[in-house]
Amino acid sequence: MDAGEPSHEDCVKAVQGITGSLVTVWPVLTEVMHLLGDSARGQEAILEMIEMKAVELAALGAEDVPRIRDLMRKYRDHPMDLADAVLVRVAERERISRILTLDRRDFSVYRVGRLGRFIVLP
Repeated sequence: MDAGEPSHEDCVKAVQGITGSLVTVWPVLTEVMHLLGDSARGQEAILEMIEMKAVELAALGAEDVPRIRDLMRKYRDHPMDLADAVLVRVAERERISRILTLDRRDFSVYRVGRLGRFIVLP
């Protein structure tokens, strides 16, 4: 969303190379909207992507909470925030091993259940 971001071009190329669905979760959407707080245009673009289903919002339920709690406890020394924990939980549940994030430091540490390490894009 921010052409001034040093990794912007890498992110654009990574998104263009994705053939499947883009999926995120509500806590990540909340973080993104907060980070884009000074950019009404950026916030509008994100909401449009959700509305047009260019990015899907994964369902979350009470049944996901125990695993989210376990993940946050497991990575307490790191520490893992709610958005990251929910992403990892959904990745485990949906068997997703690729993640598009600029948070390479954290997501190179996190493991996706039996799938092991994330493939971090870009």
